Amino acid sequence: MLSKPARACLRLLALAPVFLTAACNFSSNASPGLPEDTAETAGKPDVVKPSPLADWQPITYDSSKKYIYLTFDDGPQHGTMDCYNVCKKLDVKASFFMVGLHSEAKSDGRQIVHTIRESYPQFLLANHSYTHASGNYKAFYKNSESTILDFDKAQQQMKVPYLIARLPGNSAWVRNGELRSSPMVRKVTELLDSAGYNVFGWEVEWNFNHKSARPVQTPQQLANQVDSAFARNRTHTPNHVVILTHDRMFRRPEDTDSLAKFISILKQNPAYVFETVDHYPGIKRPVYKP
Repeated sequence: MLSKPARACLRLLALAPVFLTAACNFSSNASPGLPEDTAETAGKPDVVKPSPLADWQPITYDSSKKYIYLTFDDGPQHGTMDCYNVCKKLDVKASFFMVGLHSEAKSDGRQIVHTIRESYPQFLLANHSYTHASGNYKAFYKNSESTILDFDKAQQQMKVPYLIARLPGNSAWVRNGELRSSPMVRKVTELLDSAGYNVFGWEVEWNFNHKSARPVQTPQQLANQVDSAFARNRTHTPNHVVILTHDRMFRRPEDTDSLAKFISILKQNPAYVFETVDHYPGIKRPVYKP
């Protein structure tokens, strides 16, 4: 007669096929035809393909052309996808400097970030910090080490493909061998430079009413400012101009139409070329940071 331990072992062996069958069925139902790691992330908006860095190359500039870098700040917000759709329809390139906290606060924020990130090379996702200084610029820039951590958090949370950033509420420039900034942000720009970041300011701004968030200049007035910046050589780099706008300015249909009109006016000039800021002259190679 078998002992109790022996009988217990036999019962477990008898049940083994049942457990195996159940395990196989569970695996099959959870991720049919997909590797385990792919099944866990399939369909999630923050899953990205490998960095496009391997495909990134500096461009050759045409001396007969003038380059325009249209940039949108503070997304994802109401208005971000309106900007995206206008630029897509008119076939122009643009750069979106996005805020990490906004991508979490907005219900479809992560999906918007994903859409911009995966639309490269027509659209570039760039870093506009995680908190956007929480509205207190002086305190934000006073603790420079904390500020760098804020940018790094945005870089990682949004999976920004390149080390390209813009400071909240401040126009500063960091390129290869160049650092230009106000005293308030000097230490921060030095640390960003040491960390490999490129930092972008701007020359032409489409101002907005801070109560209504609506554009101040008409499309023609802003286009005239761009023409004047080139004609008077009032650009950071000759024949290259960076235009600052904000996503929320274009959330109304009539203002979205103004953005389309502005771009259409510029496109009438055959010398004007729209580019993303990762192709601005003189930047450090935008090393990928996972």
